Amino acid sequence: MKDGFREKGLRRELVQLLKQKGIQSEMVLEAIGNVPRHLFLDSAFLELAYKDMALQIGAGQTISQPYTVAFQTQALEIKKGDKVLEIGTGSGYQAAVLMECGAKVFSIERQKSLYDKTKVFLPELGYNPRLFYGDGYKGLPTFAPFQKIIVTAGAPKIPDDLVAQLAKGGRMIIPVGADGVQTMVLLTKDESGNVETQEFGEFRFVPMLKEKA
Repeated sequence: MKDGFREKGLRRELVQLLKQKGIQSEMVLEAIGNVPRHLFLDSAFLELAYKDMALQIGAGQTISQPYTVAFQTQALEIKKGDKVLEIGTGSGYQAAVLMECGAKVFSIERQKSLYDKTKVFLPELGYNPRLFYGDGYKGLPTFAPFQKIIVTAGAPKIPDDLVAQLAKGGRMIIPVGADGVQTMVLLTKDESGNVETQEFGEFRFVPMLKEKA
């Protein structure tokens, strides 16, 4: 697995582009600069790895465009040691960025082929999140509460189970909507357990898979 001067140079260019697009968190920008995105992709996509675009990773899923990864991560305001629940492991790229920010990542993937691939691949890069194959709508009640929750697929609504698993003082970022276009929603839970929401612009995600029967 090669990560040479060329790839690192392309990452630096990507970081500058994300700054121009409004990403301000130095922690997030440094994380994007550290994670070798090209290694998460099929070799056919190597020339596109550091373009700000989503790319296919198999099983009908995509690796989100870097701006989206940076935007969601920035919105969470990760603190070192935060326990983060990720819904939709996919290629593992978002999990790697979260871990570069100092998060302890628990991640759920519904596609068995992606789960099997990523649970082997991420440790090879030095990332060791807790990975689970299962239903993202249900979260991981056994390991709750989580200081931060990130959903990386378009959900028709905000799952109640995930809100319940968000710690007091926690933040959850989730794209909500159908038909390929979602509104990014940030939920914050205060120390009394009250939840407030804030909406951002439109984003495009693959749909969150429906609950298992």
